[in-house]
Amino acid sequence: MTSIKDNIANINLQIFNACQQAMRSAKQVTLLAVSKTKTSQMIEQAYLSGQRAFGESYTQEAVEKINKLQKFTDIIWHFIGPIQSNKTKLIAENFSWVHSIDRIKIAKRLNDHRSSKDTPLNVCLQVNISGEKSKSGVTVGELYDLVNVIQECEHLTLRGLMAIPEKNASSQSFEKMQQLFIELQKLHPSVDTLSMGMSGDLVAAINAGSTMVRVGSAIFGAREDK
Repeated sequence: MTSIKDNIANINLQIFNACQQAMRSAKQVTLLAVSKTKTSQMIEQAYLSGQRAFGESYTQEAVEKINKLQKFTDIIWHFIGPIQSNKTKLIAENFSWVHSIDRIKIAKRLNDHRSSKDTPLNVCLQVNISGEKSKSGVTVGELYDLVNVIQECEHLTLRGLMAIPEKNASSQSFEKMQQLFIELQKLHPSVDTLSMGMSGDLVAAINAGSTMVRVGSAIFGAREDK
């Protein structure tokens, strides 16, 4: 049985090889270890193996782990799950990044709850690029209304876009996201992040310009659904 350290090394090698194929530098792609449902001990193992960015989806569970691991001051916590209105305060107070903003109301609440003593919250807007009814995310047509709201929020910094294309997605979905990302970058200098790609579609995502891939089970083992 492979260790978490071995798994991280294997994923980083996959990222390196995918970047080579896409004629990109591996330094342009960040591995986000999806640690939702995993224990703080497992996260610590990943940290000691060199991993620094971790993604969580369940607010209360995440805050408990953040508190337990606060001695590791250089961990970067990313919230990547659906956002409930009554959880925006906890998210704004405990995370450095939020990837899943898809409503104006949520953006405003996160902004209101982020302390002026803290650095602005880095945010990505979730796009439902496949148009699936079961998925969260703004439509392409709604995107710029949300972008404009974010630009007015003094405690939020727009960093980019996030998407979860449909399973076995064609390259078209990834290419659409790449084009949206490029267009947004031209208008907003702070935009530098395209959060797209997981274990099964990592290569396609990197080929389409992803700068952050989200990998969970390939690092920590099978997910325990809540």
